[in-house]
Amino acid sequence: MAFQKKNNIHTNLKRERLVIIAPPPSRYTLTEWSLNNRHRDRCCLDQQKLADSILAECDRVKDEVDERTELNKKDTDRKIEERRLDIEFNTKEIKNQRKEVCLEVDSLKTHMERIKNCLEALEKNAKFTCQKCIILREGRIGIDLCFDDVERELKNEIDVIEGVQKLLGKTLEQANEQVRRLKSTNYFMDRDLEDKANVAKIDYHNSTLKPTSLNLSIYYGFTPLNQGRITNEEWEEFTKQNIEKAAKEINSARQLRSYTDIILKQAIEDLWDQYHAVNSAFKRRIAEVKDAKTKMEVQHSEIVRQSNEITLKIVEMEKTLQEKEGYMGLAHTRLGNRTQRPNMELCKDLVEIALVNEVGDLHRNCAYMQHMLAEAHASLRYLLKTQIQLEEDINVKTNSLKIDEVDCMSLRESMDYHSY
Repeated sequence: MAFQKKNNIHTNLKRERLVIIAPPPSRYTLTEWSLNNRHRDRCCLDQQKLADSILAECDRVKDEVDERTELNKKDTDRKIEERRLDIEFNTKEIKNQRKEVCLEVDSLKTHMERIKNCLEALEKNAKFTCQKCIILREGRIGIDLCFDDVERELKNEIDVIEGVQKLLGKTLEQANEQVRRLKSTNYFMDRDLEDKANVAKIDYHNSTLKPTSLNLSIYYGFTPLNQGRITNEEWEEFTKQNIEKAAKEINSARQLRSYTDIILKQAIEDLWDQYHAVNSAFKRRIAEVKDAKTKMEVQHSEIVRQSNEITLKIVEMEKTLQEKEGYMGLAHTRLGNRTQRPNMELCKDLVEIALVNEVGDLHRNCAYMQHMLAEAHASLRYLLKTQIQLEEDINVKTNSLKIDEVDCMSLRESMDYHSY
């Protein structure tokens, strides 16, 4: 009801077209007017003075900022240039060191090839030849199949070859490890060179930028742009360590190459010494066998001569015995005929005594000749047996000479120890 009543009053006012008049403005005194003018004047002067000081300060700050900005830019440009020069210097040092490392790797690989060639030659030539000589000398027969100086020196030569192979094998392993370490050093230097090349490109690009350059951008992010956590000293130390490590590995590689040269030289000298020792043993043995063979051949000739003489003598004695049978028959016949003498004529006269003595002598002589003939036959048998034995021994010596002088020495001529 109240709301309806109020609404009716408002409607009635509209109908009567009443006008609402604003209240009259405030009235000020002349003093207030003067004070207000002076206040406004002082405020204007103060604001003008403040504006002048702000303008002066702005000019000063602008000039100072411009100067500091230019100085900072020049300092940054100078440091970028210094950094670029440092990077160029370090890059040059690393490249020089890397070149030395590559040369050292190539030199080490050359030495490794020398070692491999030496090992291959020792295995396929020297050691094979020594083993072949030992196998060939197993073909000796009879009394010549003995453990002599030649066989002893051949076994010593195999021991020397195996010792050299073992030493060179260890040296080859060391060279392989050194090459691996040099390549590892090269890897880290390559990484360092790659990083420095990227930095050089970045710094060169930064050095070409100007405040008026296009594509400049202002960073509004929250993550700091200075992401570097490594100090300049650590950076220099890292490069220095890479260079020093490379120099250390190069020095180790050079020492290893010198050691390899010494090892190869000493090994070749030892192999040649043993080679000459074996050849000297072969020559002595060949001379001994030849001397023994010559003596046997002389003895064989003498045995043959004596056998022929005894054979002739046996024939002669058998002929003599046959002839003595005639004399024996003659003496017996004479004695038999004289037994026909009559009476007192059958006496032991000088003729009978002579005939009896003749028969006795003939019996004794024939018996002795039979004995000597048996001795001659026995001697002939022994001579023939000795002759056969000498011929067998000569064949044994001939076989030994063929093995040592022809087969083994011909094989050993192919052995060659050079500097590889």
